[in-house]
Amino acid sequence: MRYKFIEEKIINLFMIAATLVVFGFFASIIWIIAKTGFPSLTWEMISSLPGGGFYLGREGGILNAITGSLMIVFTSTLLGLVISIPIVFYMNVYLKKTSRLAYWARLSFDVLYGIPSIVYGAFGFIIMILLGLKASLAGGIIVITFLIVPILVRSMDEVAKSVSKDLLDASYSLGATRLETCKVVLRQIMPGIATATLLSVGRAIGDAAGVMFTAGFTDNIPTSLDEPAATLSLSVFFQLSSPIPEVRERAYAAALLLTIIVLVLSIAGRIITNRFSKNKIK
Repeated sequence: MRYKFIEEKIINLFMIAATLVVFGFFASIIWIIAKTGFPSLTWEMISSLPGGGFYLGREGGILNAITGSLMIVFTSTLLGLVISIPIVFYMNVYLKKTSRLAYWARLSFDVLYGIPSIVYGAFGFIIMILLGLKASLAGGIIVITFLIVPILVRSMDEVAKSVSKDLLDASYSLGATRLETCKVVLRQIMPGIATATLLSVGRAIGDAAGVMFTAGFTDNIPTSLDEPAATLSLSVFFQLSSPIPEVRERAYAAALLLTIIVLVLSIAGRIITNRFSKNKIK
């Protein structure tokens, strides 16, 4: 008994230490970005387009990158949900738990989940060449949709698999069709959908490699799908590689803004998840 008590104390210490290390890394990242970028994060920078000498440390802002990121991310997320939700329902409602098709589908999405975004960018670039597209807003939307669909499917699928089989049987016993049963499952997995969407948006808005070949970069706000679109991640990348100190400070300011956006989305996602969890049958 004495040995087990000591062992538990040691394990508790390790868990506390690991938590403190992770929190320390998080706090240090936020502190470095905020300390370096906050002095350059002005309203002019957020609300204006790059000027003629912006990349030489002169006037202008990153409104083009903010707008481009939001346009790509939210459109891609919407398309990803339209594609992913039917796949999740098919694997968990229409197919049996022991279905080999469901097994291989999950394995395929696991592999796609781990593929680096640069590979998606190269694949999207090939698709764009075949379709005769140039680097544009449409290209960025296509590659980011490819990137987040595996994240959405696997995240929602894990939640859908936890739905009680008794709930499905009860739905069928009342004469409900599989499509009507999907509505019951949808109500149960709404917290999972909110969490999966949050993970996808966080991954998409911070991706630079995927959109580098497909979305291009511009100092203007795109007004159509065939025009290039700037993103915050590429804005940080290009400015951080500049030899001019003022430009590098703006890169940290853009990184701070990107971090704030992800933080706001995380808090909003947590609120939405808690709200939908009230309707979940336990």
